[in-house]
Amino acid sequence: MPEHPGGAVMRKAITAVAVLAAGGAASVFLVNRGDAGQATHQAAQPLPVNTTKVTQQTLKDTETQDGTLGFGTTTAAVNRVAGTVTAVPDSGQELRRGNTVYSIDNKPTTLLYGALPAYRRLAVGTEGTDVLQLEQNLQAMGYTGFTVDDEYTEATATAVKAWQDDLGLDETGVVELGSVLFAPGHIRVDSVPAEEGSPLGPNQPVLNYTGTTRAVTAQLDAADQRLAVTGAATSIALPNGESVVGKIQKVSTVVIPADSPDKDPETKIQVIVAIADQKAVAAWTSAATDVTFTASERKNVLTVPVAALVALREGGFGVEVTDGTTSRYVPVKTGLFASGQVEISGTGITAGTTVGIPK
Repeated sequence: MPEHPGGAVMRKAITAVAVLAAGGAASVFLVNRGDAGQATHQAAQPLPVNTTKVTQQTLKDTETQDGTLGFGTTTAAVNRVAGTVTAVPDSGQELRRGNTVYSIDNKPTTLLYGALPAYRRLAVGTEGTDVLQLEQNLQAMGYTGFTVDDEYTEATATAVKAWQDDLGLDETGVVELGSVLFAPGHIRVDSVPAEEGSPLGPNQPVLNYTGTTRAVTAQLDAADQRLAVTGAATSIALPNGESVVGKIQKVSTVVIPADSPDKDPETKIQVIVAIADQKAVAAWTSAATDVTFTASERKNVLTVPVAALVALREGGFGVEVTDGTTSRYVPVKTGLFASGQVEISGTGITAGTTVGIPK
């Protein structure tokens, strides 16, 4: 049969193939457009039964997961020397720089600020980041007469002696392992497993602590790692129906043990979400929340349902454009897939264009 003067004859859809995208799966029909160069000049064919319109909107790749509002990651404060517990704080108590965290044999372990945990004895001649942290804290507490650097000098020892005197300790000028607890900032006591009067050996937990600002902890499947980007904004739905903005603060991988012998352990992506508006969440010490993560966003783009896509035999995708009288297949470029929609662009594709949805 001769070709229509306006272009090649369109043949009917031959088969269906599965297309899997970030936004989900849909059936996409494989069609033959004939001459690829005659994309917009094809002969009339049966009109599609189901149609939709191309819309212009902001498309977001999002997912909502359960979250727990609390105080973020819990850290154990571990005793470094054997002795008897003589003082512990109360659960929920907040401690700041210079406060006693707990006491062993009536010797206090003092909270200081620093990212590097205490791991050794500090004395004249010691050098390193832990020395710098110590000197920064001494200066912040009002002790002077030394240079704040990473060298523990005689001047540092003199300042330490003055600090020890104020604490009612022997003025040795040496900071023994176990006498300070370095934490990133002030802390909140979460739980206290140790009891006053009980003996403790080295490396046994005395208490568990967190930060003092409320945060949300959520877990994602490993396949959803694209959602867990440090610094990305989230939306948090609170128990009272209100929502607050969060920001992903920390991302880590955790392994969830199997709960029965016939199951395998699960790998999860654990996300800590910081909340800037602490007043909005001040009513809860712990609460269940919903966290909406956004992996990507495209503003003011043209979209159609994923089901409207057809796979072209010569490669790529297209949509069946119809004016109610005739229809033709038009190749399109796809972008973001999200929420059952797909971003498209192509010649003649504008907001309001009617396209078919294959059966």
